[in-house]
Amino acid sequence: MKLGISSYSLYQALESGEMDILGVIDWVADQGAEHVEIVPVGFELAGNPELADAIREKAAARGIAVSNYAIGANFAVESEEAYRSEIERVKSEVELAARLGVKLMRHDVARSDDTSIRHFNAILAKLAEACGEIADYAAGYGITTSVENHGYFVQASDRVQALVQAVDRPNFRTTLDVGNFVCVDEDPVAAVRNNLPFASMVHVKDFYRRPSYRNPGDGWFRSASGNFLRGAIAGQGDLDLAESLCLIKRSGYDGYISLEFEGLEECKKGTAIGLANVRRLWEEA
Repeated sequence: MKLGISSYSLYQALESGEMDILGVIDWVADQGAEHVEIVPVGFELAGNPELADAIREKAAARGIAVSNYAIGANFAVESEEAYRSEIERVKSEVELAARLGVKLMRHDVARSDDTSIRHFNAILAKLAEACGEIADYAAGYGITTSVENHGYFVQASDRVQALVQAVDRPNFRTTLDVGNFVCVDEDPVAAVRNNLPFASMVHVKDFYRRPSYRNPGDGWFRSASGNFLRGAIAGQGDLDLAESLCLIKRSGYDGYISLEFEGLEECKKGTAIGLANVRRLWEEA
């Protein structure tokens, strides 16, 4: 197992200008992390191959890997022109991933106001066709692409599995986020057990959870069925991270684990505490 940090965890510092992405890499290395995951939130990377080179070189100089490149995408669009345009855009991001030197890339698949299983089933083949074409393109660079369980529409473990199996490529897997399943009110431990065999990458995050009838006020968002959620420092929230990490460790998973922090606390403090907690929970698993 190689424990590292997603650049998304430092979004507050990137957005405020306190850090740039190269400063994030320095900070991640200073925490004793083994890798950094690049998520272009709080900075622009698309169309900037020179910055991709600088990220790769900075990480190498600091002795850490660049593990994964994670981007947004949406193939649930109305027109064929928009659909083809989005596929070609994501292919260009694959080229940028290769420039970063990564062998893993997560791209989103779909957003929709209609999150029903009827709608999912209706467009599954279209989503799988897009993901398959991109995976085939990525294979030429030795890159495995993946879908993450987030965004409500393709978030439950069975929907993720349905897509992975429909794509049916050895280099199309899932970025398994142990926390995100609560956004669709699925038990995280059961969902991790379901999707662990399909994982190319693991994200660890934590949430506080409150029932729908207990509105905690600002800083919280709603799950699919109306419960309240708020990002927490990993190991301090309401999720059973210990059990999820135990399942991952016992499975023999030996890839990258990336910490994501999205709480209200100051991002460097929240990320550093979370990293220490995940490291300890893994050792105890």
